[in-house]
Amino acid sequence: MYLIVAFFLGIANFAMHKAVVESGHPFVEDTKLYFGKHFGRNGSYFLEFGILLGAMLFAYSDSGIIVGLYAAYTAFNGIAAWLLLSRRF
Repeated sequence: MYLIVAFFLGIANFAMHKAVVESGHPFVEDTKLYFGKHFGRNGSYFLEFGILLGAMLFAYSDSGIIVGLYAAYTAFNGIAAWLLLSRRF
């Protein structure tokens, strides 16, 4: 059950990440320039995938605490995405 929850949270995180990256917000564009020099064009997606992979590995071993932390991470990503996409930040 934890694995399914982590998978769907990962889908939500990737959807929010893509929306924010494609938003054209000045803060995001500056961040893309910085990360692009160090991690390549898709570095932030690889980082997001690494976080998801770690959460799913812990979820596979029935670690509910990690899935709860990943859910909190998703909630914070949702708030940040809302702030950036609505231009409130």
